[in-house]
Amino acid sequence: MFKTSVGALNDSTAAAYLRPETAQGIFINFKNILDSTRVKIPFGIAQIGRSFRNEITPRNFIFRSREFEQMELEFFTDDGEESWQHWHEYWINERLNWHRSIGLPDDMLGLDVHKKEKLAHYARACTDITFKYPFGVQELEGIAARGCFDLERHQKASGQSMEYFDDVTKRKYIPHVIEPSVGVDRTLLAILCAAYDEDEIGGEKRVVMRFAPRIAPIKLAVLPIVKNKEEIVAKARDMYGKLQNHWNVYYDENGAIGRRYRRMDEIGTPFCLTVDFDSLANDTFTIRYRDTAEQIRLHGNEIINFVSELMG
Repeated sequence: MFKTSVGALNDSTAAAYLRPETAQGIFINFKNILDSTRVKIPFGIAQIGRSFRNEITPRNFIFRSREFEQMELEFFTDDGEESWQHWHEYWINERLNWHRSIGLPDDMLGLDVHKKEKLAHYARACTDITFKYPFGVQELEGIAARGCFDLERHQKASGQSMEYFDDVTKRKYIPHVIEPSVGVDRTLLAILCAAYDEDEIGGEKRVVMRFAPRIAPIKLAVLPIVKNKEEIVAKARDMYGKLQNHWNVYYDENGAIGRRYRRMDEIGTPFCLTVDFDSLANDTFTIRYRDTAEQIRLHGNEIINFVSELMG
């Protein structure tokens, strides 16, 4: 626990204890969850919450701080050697795939397998997923095989059995745990670092945030080609209203169309839909890709399905 003082007084009456991880709340409630939900091993319990570290030198923006948001999964398996090894490998691959799915490229991700002499005293194995930050390769997420250490300690301290009865093998045992643990702040920083790019379009330099479409804050921008034609603005407003039912959409009619494209590139909007004079004539619209600046033309009733597929 991280001990600190709360309030104006700095004595024992103002002492407060801040948790260093979210996991222990899961272990404390393990028996309640087991008895009330009747789940069978293997199963997992996930939690997200605020954690604290007594960091002497917080640094590198939000990478290392005293207060941060932590996501942890305690995945309970049987106590066989092959079982926990299988699930440990499984979660390493699952978590790698998840990081890829939010836009972190393979060439910036890596694995750091802890050697036996560097493992925590209770750990059977541990592998870190690493990320190539601007300040070097650092841990992004840890996937640890914690054995039955935590449940055993809670059993010893509370006097309450933490054993699981297996209906198939007819035996009792304390489950082993595989724990993927990842910081929300570090993940956000990794996404920003991976997405930031500078390139050149038509001889003009631009800054672009290449967010994976599924995590981009704004999915689509609706842009009327001009704002002094009531028919075009009305058509754009109508399309904007329809698309709002599906995604977070932005409407922008101010400035030259090229400048509006650049503004959307800078905040990572994957697609821009432009309403022009052809839109009035035949109900077609241009869709512009953020990453390549290429444009295609689609009929209005094709847009939702088309963009949904690109969102993944």
